[in-house]
Amino acid sequence: MTDFALHRATIDAFVEGKLDAEAEADLADRVARILPFHAQLPNPIVAKLKRVLDHLGGEQALLAWLDRHPGRPRVVARLFAFIGVLDQYSAEPAVVSALREFREHTRYPQGLEKYLLPQTDDETLASLSWELESLLADDRVDEAVRVATAAVAMLEEITPAAQDRDHDVGALGPLLKQIRQELRAAVDPK
Repeated sequence: MTDFALHRATIDAFVEGKLDAEAEADLADRVARILPFHAQLPNPIVAKLKRVLDHLGGEQALLAWLDRHPGRPRVVARLFAFIGVLDQYSAEPAVVSALREFREHTRYPQGLEKYLLPQTDDETLASLSWELESLLADDRVDEAVRVATAAVAMLEEITPAAQDRDHDVGALGPLLKQIRQELRAAVDPK
């Protein structure tokens, strides 16, 4: 069970720059465990999380802060970065068309059989975002990484066709390569 405790004294010390490295690492771990529940959190916890978010400078800064802490915080940060990419490209017509075409010959890519919606539309990639958050919320971090890695591979395969339809999708290829490398490094930091 996830411990939703974010102690006010800890948040105060963090905002004031008074947390030692160990206490900050503990706070990062707590935030990483809470983040998958962001849409369901009670208001008092949302308020404490917002103080952390505001202190750091927003959502991207929060993910960068989590990424500086090894283990779960780094993995969660990198998964949430990928979730942002899935959400960004979910309704992109060129990506949806390329995915639909791909799925005509590969209905369920390896590793996504239990997670991909049967239909291919502007909700297909967004549903993968939801699946990743759900896996994190269920404390199935390793499985979330495997599903994300499979989703990255699928998107890498369809990116050339999406780029043929819309050159603005060109940034997706290098972005996916970076995400794949960062996910691998987060779970196997050799």
